Amino acid sequence: MYNQFNGRYDFTFIGNTLNVQPNVANDPCLLLPSSDATLNLSPNDIIESAYLYWAGSGTGDFDVKLNGIDITSQRNFSAIQSSNGNPFFSAFFDVTTMLQTTGNGVYTFSDLDVTPFLNPDTYCNNGTNFAGWAIVIVYRNDSLPLNQINIYHGLEALSTAVIDVQDQLIINLGNLNVLDNSGAKLGFVAWEGDATISNQESLLINGNIINNPPLNPGNNAFNGTNSIRESNTLYNMDLDIYDIQNYINIGNSPVEVKMTTAQDFVLINTIVSKLNSQLPDATVSIDSVEKQCDSKTIVINYTVSNLNSTNPLPAATPISIYIDGQLFQTITTSVEIPIGGSIPGQITLVLPDRVTLDFEIKFMVDDIGDGTGIISELKENNNTAVQNDSLWFSPTFNFLENLLVCNEGFTRGTFDFSSYEDLVKTNPEDNVRFYETLENATLDVNPILNTTNYQAMQTPKEIFVRVFNQNCFSITSFLLTTRNCPPTVYNFVSANNDSYNDNFTIGGLRDIFLDFKLEIYSRWGRLLWTGNQNTEDWNGYVKDGVGSKNAPDGTYFYLLFLNDIEYPEPLKGFLYLNH
Repeated sequence: MYNQFNGRYDFTFIGNTLNVQPNVANDPCLLLPSSDATLNLSPNDIIESAYLYWAGSGTGDFDVKLNGIDITSQRNFSAIQSSNGNPFFSAFFDVTTMLQTTGNGVYTFSDLDVTPFLNPDTYCNNGTNFAGWAIVIVYRNDSLPLNQINIYHGLEALSTAVIDVQDQLIINLGNLNVLDNSGAKLGFVAWEGDATISNQESLLINGNIINNPPLNPGNNAFNGTNSIRESNTLYNMDLDIYDIQNYINIGNSPVEVKMTTAQDFVLINTIVSKLNSQLPDATVSIDSVEKQCDSKTIVINYTVSNLNSTNPLPAATPISIYIDGQLFQTITTSVEIPIGGSIPGQITLVLPDRVTLDFEIKFMVDDIGDGTGIISELKENNNTAVQNDSLWFSPTFNFLENLLVCNEGFTRGTFDFSSYEDLVKTNPEDNVRFYETLENATLDVNPILNTTNYQAMQTPKEIFVRVFNQNCFSITSFLLTTRNCPPTVYNFVSANNDSYNDNFTIGGLRDIFLDFKLEIYSRWGRLLWTGNQNTEDWNGYVKDGVGSKNAPDGTYFYLLFLNDIEYPEPLKGFLYLNH
């Protein structure tokens, strides 16, 4: 079965042969380059789908034209005549859009060329040279009853290697709930049937031979006719639709279609059935799975539908939920779902302990928990929705050491923590960003952009680290701290007022060691000058009575009392004074 339509649908055929006459033994093998057929639907018939088929002798020509438009087949079929091994082909193309756009009118099929295969030693001598085309049209009309249209296609040969030995083809139409057999019909697209051969050639429905006199007698079902146009000149192809309402039973029963022949070679390409079968068709979809980080609680949003159906889906239809193939829970639909309708649903599940990371969710509608359904449906093999998923976990991380740099004054410091982006990660696929506050890290706003030369205006300062993957994040932190590093003494003083080294300068002193005391001594140990936070740097002058005078050039010594807990002893050193 290629496709199924459930609703207010019906079908018809158009098409034509390319044979100029019925083929016979030692046929001249003349074929037309093109042929026409006319579509004439009523104004209220809306084309739902249209499928083009073409066929012929040989291994195939799969590039043709319809109304001058190039077409390359989407599906190809083949069959062999058992009596001689000759191949035959059929091809398919979906022309729905073309017919919906063009609508009623004349359709011209061309460029099917099977002449390379036709030679006196094969098809022409035994009268199996043919070519032709057909379009199967499914249309909707709101005045129609609810029907089920089934389209079966392929290419099956009804062929017998020995005359009078019957060959048969059987197709069973299942999943039926026939409420009314009125208007039931069966259509065929078939090739190579001969009007002059009627040896045990029959079409049977549930074991009953059906016919359509005078075009299709019961002993010659495939005989070059078009029952839609009531024509018997459709040489070596058949477009026939049979009324079968007298052979279909009311209720949920199978329908067997059997075709037989004991001589004529017939190729069955397409079978279309229309039955007034009224059943629901339950389907389910998993729309989304909501998860939280580090939690086995999930929220599943799903939809139960009854779209391609001919009857409502009753309330309390069971839905079984499986986790990793094991039944987890069974729920039911709360309301009746009309034809073509859907209802959304949501359920919260706590996954079992056996689920550690990856898991499979399977929803099966019309399933009581063991694969058994309680609702008769049009299709019993489309009740499942499966989704593979994974739990979300916050990323793990490595703890980071605090960073310590020298105090640049009033506990300021410059830090480089760019290497921490890699050091904090246990998974190289994770991402990392740094923030000045926990709130910013949580909300993922205002990240620190410069991690190689970050200025902390006051320490200690906590830096927050957001480690995150696609869904979850973790936050850790480290401290930026400073210490009072030893000051830098520049021990050469050229006190000549040239603005270079005119004073005894000590870097990293006044902004950091606020309570320092500096003493300068001569080489003989005489205290010459005392300074602190409130005095200027020593410029080489010493007090002389009530005034001051330049100290002589030479070497002097200093004691620097930092008055800091890290430096309980004074720093000692010398300086050289040169005017």
